[in-house]
Amino acid sequence: MKTVRISLNSIDKVKSFVNDLTKFDVDFDLVSGRYVIDAKSIMGIFSLDLSKPIDLNIHAESGLDNILTVLAPYIVE
Repeated sequence: MKTVRISLNSIDKVKSFVNDLTKFDVDFDLVSGRYVIDAKSIMGIFSLDLSKPIDLNIHAESGLDNILTVLAPYIVE
């Protein structure tokens, strides 16, 4: 599992983020405080506080480089 910080500060960004995640047959979780939601769920994402960066847990054993390349526009340092 790998964890990265992402920023989803607009509705368009959330929609394109979910579309990008559905390309992969891997589980993704968003963690915000004590809440953990499925990152492929648009409704779940909108239940979180999107004003600050969120942790994304990527449950992948292989192909991580490809996933991180696709997610690069959302990742914050």
